[in-house]
Amino acid sequence: MVLCFALGIVAKLVRSDLSVPESIYQGLSIYLLLAIGLKGGAVLADTPLRELFLPALATVLIGVVTPTSAWLLMRWIGHLGAADSAAVAAHYGSVSVVTFLAAIEAVRIAGLEADGFLPALVALMEVPGIVVALLFARRASGGGDWSAAFREVFIGKSILLLIGGLVIGFLSGSGRLADVNPFFATAFKGALCLFMIELGLVTGSRLADVRFAGPRLVVLGCVIPVLHGALGVALGLAAGLTPGGAAILGAMAGSASYIAAPAAVRVALPEANPAYYLTMALGITFPFNLALGIPLSIGLARWWSGS
Repeated sequence: MVLCFALGIVAKLVRSDLSVPESIYQGLSIYLLLAIGLKGGAVLADTPLRELFLPALATVLIGVVTPTSAWLLMRWIGHLGAADSAAVAAHYGSVSVVTFLAAIEAVRIAGLEADGFLPALVALMEVPGIVVALLFARRASGGGDWSAAFREVFIGKSILLLIGGLVIGFLSGSGRLADVNPFFATAFKGALCLFMIELGLVTGSRLADVRFAGPRLVVLGCVIPVLHGALGVALGLAAGLTPGGAAILGAMAGSASYIAAPAAVRVALPEANPAYYLTMALGITFPFNLALGIPLSIGLARWWSGS
């Protein structure tokens, strides 16, 4: 997956005509989000509520703390305005689904076991961070369609597919999902590779904007995922997750959204500059997490758990 991401970046840098049609990209995103929800829902059906309560509570706490810290760092160190700070905070308060998937694969390769209900936590983390960040900017923002923004957050494509998939998987159970596993499970990694090529192309097109973001934002784009990732690992272990599950929660906490958050920010904060929030999320933090952030979360989880 990481090599496919690198292929997309290289293709953009050498100005290849490689591209993923928009219709295919949208189809892949629908497929991946629904597949994650189905798998998580099936596991939820077999998970006692008492095992899920503390991890869910930790996830909601992360969803409140991460946009708050990102907002403060953008204001105090990044010297961004209220709207731009809120836009960046919304991205870092939410979660990157592809980073989550890459973390699952990295944990598996590292020989660690992950809790099966983690896909449910993805859906749970997606919403609070965006809402908190938008609330931060509400006083300073003179415009923006807030009702449309919250509508985008709660019933937008990513949330609807994740929650819908969770419900379907929960009601169906692992037994009934066996009939569609050849499509939603066996072909999953192949579809993800194609999706990563498109993300590499998008990231490659954003690399030139890194200079515009400035050195402070570049540094913050690497520091924020480390801080948030460490918080996620610590809270995950405290909530009773396995070391592998805590590492994945850390990777989720340290990631930056590029599906749900941009859609909400576009309608709520039209004055925010995409060169800041998209460049930081896709051009800096996403490749940083693939290269260093995820391994760091795994290392912290092993160290703090003594495994």
